[in-house]
Amino acid sequence: MPAYPGSDLLADCPARLAVEIIADKWAVVVLYALRGEPRRHGELVEAIGGISRKVLTQTLRRLQGHGLVERRATDGKVEYLLTELGRTLLPPIAVLTEWSHVHGGAVTEFRALSW
Repeated sequence: MPAYPGSDLLADCPARLAVEIIADKWAVVVLYALRGEPRRHGELVEAIGGISRKVLTQTLRRLQGHGLVERRATDGKVEYLLTELGRTLLPPIAVLTEWSHVHGGAVTEFRALSW
């Protein structure tokens, strides 16, 4: 429990790390794309759509650096998979997805009226 309201988002607070990870434009999408079986780089590009190979590589490296994704090379083939730690982000991603399904229309309407 935070010492005072808002203190859970101070610079040295672990909550900021979670926000930093999921705030990356492609991180959540890549994590979600890896929720099933391991995938090769080209498979991820195809499954995600709209992401360049370069940006995918950068995102995968960043997620590897956080211990969320593992890069595995076998028989000359490289594939990526979620680590156990990476799998712990799937439930929060599901909650955010549900929120966007329920409230996304309202956000879109508000933005249209604001412009």
